[in-house]
Amino acid sequence: MVATDEQRDSRRLELDAQDRDLAAQTEAARRADKDFTKVYQKGWNRMQALMKDSPSAARVFAFLAQHIDGQVGAVVVSQEVMARELGVSEITIRRQTKYLEQHGALVRVKVGTGVYAYALDPEEIWKSWADRKDQAAFTARTLVRKSDKANSEVRRRLKVMIGE
Repeated sequence: MVATDEQRDSRRLELDAQDRDLAAQTEAARRADKDFTKVYQKGWNRMQALMKDSPSAARVFAFLAQHIDGQVGAVVVSQEVMARELGVSEITIRRQTKYLEQHGALVRVKVGTGVYAYALDPEEIWKSWADRKDQAAFTARTLVRKSDKANSEVRRRLKVMIGE
């Protein structure tokens, strides 16, 4: 059967409409999934080990996983804010984040006085679509008190990090 120009145009319009529908469904799924944190098997294994060996470190890990930025798998937070949120001392936060870093659960980058950028392993915890892992960068949610004296230092260091 030989298709006419009119039939080809009609089929092309039909396929374009299908493509638009698929794109709209994909975008709707992304929006519905925006607040969902994915925990892969490796992450569940990590959580089980942490709960057994260091329940306090498991709480810190869970806090960071809950607050990571959906685009990059990282969060910038002051130890003071994290301590207040978890109801522990800043010394506990320092010890537990150091413990987590030593055990390969996260990477810490000092940003300011008592403020760190924490990045989690995207093969354990991720807050966006898997295809975004390749694009991870240090653009992160920042959790600091507005009155924090180091806030201007944090802002300056973040600009330097992002600029690099």
